Amino acid sequence: MPRDYYADLGLERKASVEEIKSAFRRQARDSHPDANPGDAGAEARFRRIAEAYEVLSDPARKASYDRGDVIDFGDLFSGMGGLDDLIRSVFGDGGFFGQTTRSDPRGRDLLVVTEVELKVAAFGGETEVKFRSAVTCETCVGQGTAPGTSPITCPTCGGAGSVRVARRGLLGTMMSIATCSTCSGQGTLVTDPCPDCRGMGAHDSDRSMRVEIPAGVPAGTRLRLTGHGESAGRRGGPGDLHVEVRVKPNAQFDRVGDDLEHKLRVGMAEVALGTKVDVPLLEGGTEPLEVPPGTQPGTFFRLVGLGTARLGRRGRGDLLVRTIVEVPTSLNLEQEEALRAFAAVSGENPRKRRRRRGPLSA
Repeated sequence: MPRDYYADLGLERKASVEEIKSAFRRQARDSHPDANPGDAGAEARFRRIAEAYEVLSDPARKASYDRGDVIDFGDLFSGMGGLDDLIRSVFGDGGFFGQTTRSDPRGRDLLVVTEVELKVAAFGGETEVKFRSAVTCETCVGQGTAPGTSPITCPTCGGAGSVRVARRGLLGTMMSIATCSTCSGQGTLVTDPCPDCRGMGAHDSDRSMRVEIPAGVPAGTRLRLTGHGESAGRRGGPGDLHVEVRVKPNAQFDRVGDDLEHKLRVGMAEVALGTKVDVPLLEGGTEPLEVPPGTQPGTFFRLVGLGTARLGRRGRGDLLVRTIVEVPTSLNLEQEEALRAFAAVSGENPRKRRRRRGPLSA
């Protein structure tokens, strides 16, 4: 019975050219022998879908197959690199396991934690971060070569950083892309290393830099500084620096999103009779606040627009002022008598006054 090439690719007979190509791309990645090491059946499965694609993607062959003509397709992949040519025609010169161009790895990304004052987090500012990482060697400017010399082109890969490797199997000769072992994918070789970095193009050093903290940044935010991470030396470009912002506790204010909370300590008489106070502001200065008579402990007063800046937006949050009524822990005689007089008028029944002991008689 003739092969069902449409079924091999999981397609209906009315499939378009793009659908045929898409089905082959999807199945080729899963069934290619290089993606299934140790699987003896992988080569047979790959050849099956490759043959189906080669027939259905060619208009003349497809027409003959659809008519039911008996045609010998046994030499579809004859000749050097037949299957390799098919893969490159669908996936490009790099195949689907990587590019043929020289590798250009980046340096490692770095994470630095910085702790800033609440005022800086609320309104923005600068902070200095210090850390240690690999930096580009100043002597060779990252080339890894001694002064007056330059890297040479790798004779094995010709500067590409990768080589094409022929492998024989059930499918015949197949070509794959591999990293050049001579230059480790760099495309160049250092024959006369720099004495300071020993040919690496980078060396460890203590670093310090100023970082701009945006206004309104929440605690735990990570700022990304592109290209300020660890240097890869002659191997490639630098990584990125990530700065995690932590906020120091503040004695006067707690932060709640874009709002600030301040605990206002007032006396019993002040909340009972009302008072006027000056509330401190995070940016400096004060704001007057009327505390009306009869204010209860824990009451919140909202001062609009006196909180932190809103990250990436206009305006500011609010300042929430919460009353904390201070109850005296000790009273002098005059204060005690005044409170007892108030209790008597109010019908309260406080504990009786303790008898004070006088000096012992001889």
